[in-house]
Formats: sequence, structure tokens, C-alpha cells
Amino acid sequence: MKIAILGYGRMGKAIEKIAVERGHTIVAKIDKDNENESYMADVAINFSVPSSAYKNISDALKRGIPVICGTTGWLDKLGEIESLCQEQDSAFIYASNFSLGVNLFFELNKKLAIMMEKHPHYDVSIKEIHHTKKIDKPSGTAITLAEGASQDKKWHLKEDKGVGIPITAIRKDDVPGTHTVTHRSEIDEISITHTAHNRHGFALGAVVAAEWILAKKGIFNMHDVMKL
Repeated sequence: MKIAILGYGRMGKAIEKIAVERGHTIVAKIDKDNENESYMADVAINFSVPSSAYKNISDALKRGIPVICGTTGWLDKLGEIESLCQEQDSAFIYASNFSLGVNLFFELNKKLAIMMEKHPHYDVSIKEIHHTKKIDKPSGTAITLAEGASQDKKWHLKEDKGVGIPITAIRKDDVPGTHTVTHRSEIDEISITHTAHNRHGFALGAVVAAEWILAKKGIFNMHDVMKL
């Protein structure tokens, strides 16, 4: 499979390593220095910065190239990208987190939320920790967890004191990603946590999604890829 990598930072390099190990060929590495470079590929994987995501994805879709996207912080234009994908009769997967383990964690979070609905004396909160170079705050993964943990899907950064589930976002050096969902009452608390030890899981999931999407048309997610 010929892969174009859109965004050649740390995640792009991790994806390249995994893809080559799995027998694929990298035909383009698009970054800020060559963002207008022409290329053709079987699939494009986008982990660019949020400000470049829309252009990178739309350029690939217009070339008839299916896109896997793990960039968060640009989702105000997600509807436009999904419409473009349908117009181009192409394929697209967006996920706030491509880690196979995190997507299992998403399902566990939803199941726990259903159980907790019968116990309203528990309040739910979320904490996420990431490396200091992560631009968006809170993480897209934390937002997905908040949406899965509550029927009204409302959330806010804890320091903003808004309405819905409070999310504490912490930035530390060299933390790939840790997410904790806590249901707390006056007498006890129940917590579930996912801790990423490195970026390998994110990169592997993105490449697995790229392999899965070949020859498909439409808009999909990791539920489809993992048959959850």
C-alpha cells in the first residue's frame, strides 16, 4: 500500500516506522515546507497541526485519496469535510484517538456511564495529561470520553467553571497521554484510567485503519475498523 503522510512531526515519523515495518511504502511526507507538493497514494494519514488539517484533508479527497485523520482542534469544519468526501465518492475516518486500547476504553466508559445512570449521587469528572507540545486543550480524547459519560454531552475545562462534566487538562514533558474518568460520591469513587506508554499505539491504530479503508467508500470511525 502506498501511503502519504500529512504532517511529518513526531506522530508522522511514528506512523512511517510502523507502516514500513508492515510492508507499506511512504510516497509523500507533506509538512509546512512542502504543503503544496503534488502526490498520489492509496491512502493519506493526517496528523498535521490543526491549522493545516482542513487543507491537507480536502486536497487529498479532491485527488480521490481516502483519508485517515487523527488531528483534533479543527472539528468546526468536520461537516464540510464529510460533505466533500461524499461529493468525491471517497472515504474518510476521523478519530480523536486511534489507539486500539483507547477505543476499547471508550466502550468501557460508555458501559460504566449506563450503569451509573441509576446512581445520580455520583458526579463524573475527567482528567487528562499530555506532553507540553500538545496544542489543543482539552484533548479530543477527553472530549470523546465526556460525550460518552453523559447523555447531555456537555463539558467544560474545570478552571472555567462552566456547565457539564469538568475536565482537568494537565501538560507535562514527555507524557504521550493519560486519561481518567472518575465517578465520585461523598462516600467513595470509581475510576477507570487509560495510560499510553508511547506513541506506538496511536501510530499502529492509524495504519490499521488505513489498511481497513482500502476499496471502501463512505464515512467511517474506529467502531467500524475494530468491529466494536
